[in-house]
Amino acid sequence: MSILKGVGVALVTPFNEDLSVDFDSLTKLVNYNIENGTNYLVVLGTTAEAATLSAEEKKQVVEHIIKVNNKRVPLVLGIGGNNTLEVKKQIEETDLSAFEAVLSVSPYYNKPNQGGLYQHYKALASTGKNIIIYNVPSRTGQNIEAETTLRLAKEFPNLFLIKEAAPNILQYFDILRKKPEGFNLVSGDDEYTLPVTLAGGAGVISVIGQAYPKEFSTMVQLAFDRKVDEAYEIHNKLVEITRLIFAEGNPCGIKVILAEMGIIKNYLRLPLVPASEGLYAKIKAEMANI
Repeated sequence: MSILKGVGVALVTPFNEDLSVDFDSLTKLVNYNIENGTNYLVVLGTTAEAATLSAEEKKQVVEHIIKVNNKRVPLVLGIGGNNTLEVKKQIEETDLSAFEAVLSVSPYYNKPNQGGLYQHYKALASTGKNIIIYNVPSRTGQNIEAETTLRLAKEFPNLFLIKEAAPNILQYFDILRKKPEGFNLVSGDDEYTLPVTLAGGAGVISVIGQAYPKEFSTMVQLAFDRKVDEAYEIHNKLVEITRLIFAEGNPCGIKVILAEMGIIKNYLRLPLVPASEGLYAKIKAEMANI
């Protein structure tokens, strides 16, 4: 699965003023990313506000992205939840023929211990599908510790990749240092992308990357080529705006940038709300600096 290397982007779901899905803007967003160097697209992740989409809307979004992509870049589909048997059933019953893998967030709200997290992913692995483990403690309330990730990686070859978004970068490095052959890690934190890639990671599944795909994919490729100074020039140029887009939660910040670029409109579904006027002004000013 080395095909999932470089910059993957977690696509937003654009909305119209009436909060219906804006498929025209979704077309623009997909094309903009593919034409500017994004390596693969992640569909229906957290950034897509997937929790606010109906089953029918999810189906329409998936079908639309498959059609617009037209096999130009690999696709990953988000299927996750805190009911293990339901997630397993969804993975088994979904047509994954257009997708390289499923990105599955660790169970949230229930707060399982490490044994429960291991059993959850063991159950998903039993589907035989390619699964990306997604560890994001800030959203789920529970960290998948490095030892658990490594145990899963060694026992189940179809758990071939982790999107790691723990707040402690040492956890990333421990996984990279001890991982078995055939298993890899991508950063789930945009700001950690460069050091993690230089340490042996396979790149990033990014939020900011969908607004600056050319810059972000160039930075990651420079890291793969060990051109560290040039890579850090791009990192340093984008670090402030990367911090700003998460200041009031995701995806309100990235939607500001994409709206200013004329790619989408700046609408979100409750319980999320658009960025405050103050944050909007800061993001706009930083865009001008870039």
